Amino acid sequence: MTAEFAVALPAVLLLLALLLAGAAAGATQLRLEEAALASARALARGEGPAAAEAIVGRLAGASATAAIAADGEWVSVTVADRVAGPLGATVPWTLTAKASTRNETARAHGRNAPSLAAERLAAERLAAEGVAALSTLSRRTAAQAATALQPAWTRHLVMAAAA
Repeated sequence: MTAEFAVALPAVLLLLALLLAGAAAGATQLRLEEAALASARALARGEGPAAAEAIVGRLAGASATAAIAADGEWVSVTVADRVAGPLGATVPWTLTAKASTRNETARAHGRNAPSLAAERLAAERLAAEGVAALSTLSRRTAAQAATALQPAWTRHLVMAAAA
């Protein structure tokens, strides 16, 4: 029994180390992807490269590096970092994530991009139309339910009065 345990223990420990390294790599990849997406969005809104790098540092960690590229009206951010943990420190394991988005402040297809005020007004108008449609639907549904239930109410009232 002791000999079997001594033979199996290194295999179990190696498997556990690989599982933990895989989990660390997955968590690192998720952080890198989120940082790349958030910094690409910030660049598309017109914020500077310093703000995008600050977002990468905050979301992916201080050791992450960001490469920013602009190609016409497209902006892309590539974020890279090493995998944390004991296995990540011994094995040179670097993960990357890239996000690209269209620049919202640039001229798109020969016309100006809508201003934030115009977008806000359009969103408020759509919200108001949605609330009006919802309240009309709610009033109509309530009236139909009351009409459908009214005969049942009168039946119960008549039966209660007769008893």
